[in-house]
Amino acid sequence: MTIRAVVQRTGISVIRRIAVLLLCVLVVSGCGGSAHAFAVKAVATGVPSLAPFFDEKQGLGQDAVVRSLPVQGTLQQGDTPGLYGGTKKPTVCDVAKLKRFLTDPANRSKAVAWSGVLGITTDQIPGYLDRLTPVLLRHDTLVQNHDYKKGKATPYNSLLQAGIAILVDEQGEPAAKCSCGNPLRPFKGDASRISVKFADGNKKWSGYQASSVVAVRPAAQKMERLVLVDVGDPDRGIERPIGTAGKHDTAFDTRQPHAVPDLTGATFGQARKQLVSSGLAVGYSGSAPPSDDSKVTATDPPAGTELRFGAYVRLSVAGGTSGGTPSTPPGPTTSEPTPSGPTTSGPTLSPPTSPAPPSTSTPPTSSAPPSSPPPSSPASKPPPPPSSSPSRSSPTPDSPSVVTDPPSASAPVTSSAPLTSAPVTTSASVTSSAPVTGTPTLTTTET
Repeated sequence: MTIRAVVQRTGISVIRRIAVLLLCVLVVSGCGGSAHAFAVKAVATGVPSLAPFFDEKQGLGQDAVVRSLPVQGTLQQGDTPGLYGGTKKPTVCDVAKLKRFLTDPANRSKAVAWSGVLGITTDQIPGYLDRLTPVLLRHDTLVQNHDYKKGKATPYNSLLQAGIAILVDEQGEPAAKCSCGNPLRPFKGDASRISVKFADGNKKWSGYQASSVVAVRPAAQKMERLVLVDVGDPDRGIERPIGTAGKHDTAFDTRQPHAVPDLTGATFGQARKQLVSSGLAVGYSGSAPPSDDSKVTATDPPAGTELRFGAYVRLSVAGGTSGGTPSTPPGPTTSEPTPSGPTTSGPTLSPPTSPAPPSTSTPPTSSAPPSSPPPSSPASKPPPPPSSSPSRSSPTPDSPSVVTDPPSASAPVTSSAPLTSAPVTTSASVTSSAPVTGTPTLTTTET
């Protein structure tokens, strides 16, 4: 009898332990709770950093008032048409002042921390800064930000409000926040599962929506110039050579029509190259793009439709082996939008010598990248659609500017570019953005 009682007590104990272990497994796997959310700190325009690398009172950068635009696909490459903006104002970021500060021996510790974040040495700082280009954000943008605390760069995920001035590298990736000089790196986390915290003076901005949040990954190639959209006048496009601050900008009319090419049967990677070279942005459902080898089955709008510069073309795909299938998160949080505020006006910019016009045909099945440089000649025209019987629709609203793929510092790299032909004065400007069907799930908190 004694032995049987001991066995029974032991059996009950084992069963209890197994039950606890099973419960733990269910919780970890997500069956017992919600998915992990990535904490993100909001950074609003004009709000100084609590731990900056550079004293913001010195006027290193100047933000603007910009209404954040919706995106069709949270993760976008640095050469996405319409991703970044500019202004007639010649300088939104004083790169020369930042260079003097980081090369001053008195700021050696900050220079070491700053260069370490960006993967360069302190001796490489001047040359690296010479290759950065100032832009204004046209979307609320996820980045890995860095404060300067106790002699070190302290990383944290943050959401930069549209209108903030930043420096981007040759592949269109955020590199530094202009007003404080804090280095920036790509957002590390799932952009569809973020919890945004508004604190330390960064109050929730009016018009904040999940549909305007974007995370940037580098373009496939280094670019020769950035093609921006004027944040104060969306009908005005700006071509800005890499490594310049605005003095060598040339302007073009973003209302110039661009025909949607016939992309059916092409891979997603091939279709993306053709759209970028045509001055159009790539749209897709969900927070992650399809794999590059997925086959395009349809476009919305269809081939032949004429759109304004930077408008989104949504791609429907099937198959694909390299990469996961994008998910479709819940719809965006709605709130009262803010009117787009113009930036300060300035003198009309004189355009440099116009480059040669690009090739007008790019077969959808080609795997090689387009090889024509970005034109700004008045004689250039948008590429005609390869398919017959194009359908017509009214232009879509202003959307991100195109970034062209440039040569590297050591050897030229041929790249695709947007069409920047002469202004079309008869086209009407559109002021509203197309609806977005897939947006990340955002949780916001205020303190």
